[in-house]
Amino acid sequence: MPADRVRPLTVRLDPGIGPRLLGLPMEPVWATTWEHDANTWIGPRLGLPELPVVEWPAARAGGSGGLHWKTRALSAWAGERAFAWVDDEPGEADRRWLEARHPAPFLVVRVDPARGLGEEDFARLGAWAERTAAA
Repeated sequence: MPADRVRPLTVRLDPGIGPRLLGLPMEPVWATTWEHDANTWIGPRLGLPELPVVEWPAARAGGSGGLHWKTRALSAWAGERAFAWVDDEPGEADRRWLEARHPAPFLVVRVDPARGLGEEDFARLGAWAERTAAA
């Protein structure tokens, strides 16, 4: 590993998650603070191909009322498209902001980082994607 490429963080990864994510009827995209490093450090350990990456603005300010700093950027990245956001940080303020401003269907799935994605999360994501595609 080159000296300028230091492993950024330590995380627990379940290699069974990658095939399950690829099996969902949606396109996975990295929307993580790891940005392109997710394709280097996380994706291969999950068996994921290189995925598109949401690149974050340099200024990571959320806004008022507990809005997460990713919310506006994710909505802007998605544009007119539907999207599902799976993360351990979004909350009710993010849902309300998206309901008021995002022009397409969205789903926010908050995941406990100690537990990770579970059966109910995959079921919820799959059902939402199928309903959204059918609409």
